[in-house]
Amino acid sequence: MTRILAFETSTSTGTVALLTEQGAGVTVTQRTIEGTTGHASEILPLAYSILTELNLTQKDVTAVTFGQGPGAFTGVRVACGVAQGIALALDIPVIQIGALPAVASQAAARHPGALLYVALDARMDEVYFGVYACVTPIELVAVQPPVLLAASDVQLFIEQRQLFWRQRLPAFSSVTLVGEGWSVVQRMCPAQALTEIGDVDNVQARPEAGAVALLALHALKAGLTLLPEQAAPLYLRDKVAFTTLERARGDGGNPRAKAPSAAALLPMLKADLPEVVALEAAVQSFPWTHKNFEDALEAGYEAWVLRTEEGLQGFFIVMMAPDVAHLLVIAVARDAQRRGVGRQMMEHVTRQARGAGTEGIVLEVRPSNSGACAFYQAEDFVQIGIRRDYYPAAKGQREDALILKKSFDH
Repeated sequence: MTRILAFETSTSTGTVALLTEQGAGVTVTQRTIEGTTGHASEILPLAYSILTELNLTQKDVTAVTFGQGPGAFTGVRVACGVAQGIALALDIPVIQIGALPAVASQAAARHPGALLYVALDARMDEVYFGVYACVTPIELVAVQPPVLLAASDVQLFIEQRQLFWRQRLPAFSSVTLVGEGWSVVQRMCPAQALTEIGDVDNVQARPEAGAVALLALHALKAGLTLLPEQAAPLYLRDKVAFTTLERARGDGGNPRAKAPSAAALLPMLKADLPEVVALEAAVQSFPWTHKNFEDALEAGYEAWVLRTEEGLQGFFIVMMAPDVAHLLVIAVARDAQRRGVGRQMMEHVTRQARGAGTEGIVLEVRPSNSGACAFYQAEDFVQIGIRRDYYPAAKGQREDALILKKSFDH
């Protein structure tokens, strides 16, 4: 029997749930923290009350999960800290579930075959936005990873990328909007803007612990668990206020979300491989082969491409280990270099690695690749080692590899 205790406090409405799986049956008991404050003081008593109501104790819990955000800074830290404490005390695994997929899963059963456009209120007339497809009742595919957008930019962001998203999953023929962030978008756009984008499901929806628990059940079965010390909130807003020096220079108000670029970051598919292999061959002296990329996709590595109307601009593949994220390969098309493509992809790698609870990113690079070395240095990578004769080189020779690491301060 599996029992998962779930906490979701990334918004002003906090929830606690207990999922029980016995045989083919799954039941979820959920309770809500009344009011918009008091999550920190009420979350544990509410969890204990659910266990008591079901004649259970803490020792009956198999795993603990929490909504890792993005959302209110204090809220996601509360849920994360409580989950870590319980996992340490009971010696059970932790599972972290994003707020956006949790909201998507709440609407998925009502809209089979629809791409789910999720928006959550990020305050300051901004939203957290992502696109998901429900391939099974408890398995979501992230078509567009979470981003922070000005509410007034959401429609443009969608228009620039919608064709790519639909090409990715042609079987998902309709669009459904869900999440409280759409009410923010509606205030900033013409009245008919939402219905032009897709069908409206629930513009008041927020992530709930019950949905977090159901997604955690799938993650648990897939082995996607963490040690307590690896759990971490997911933040998309890296800067919430200007420093005194920045204000003295004339920066006023608060830092805002960046205007969206026209580039679409998309999961890599087998259909992308001919272009990916061609780009790799154009920029690398000893490129990966088609079989290398195919094997990486079959292994389930994080693989993404960056596209614009001009075509494929770049790609990367990351292997998520329990402690670190290993950036296996990253490449930018020659005519797209020095235009921020590499930095945009590295931002996503960093966000993925943080979200997976790793302590940092590691990679190998040729010492002779001065451009790549300079780029990684600018991205806060430092050398931690060297692999002798790691790379093939010209005339049958071998070249060392520098081992670089970007460490996170969770």
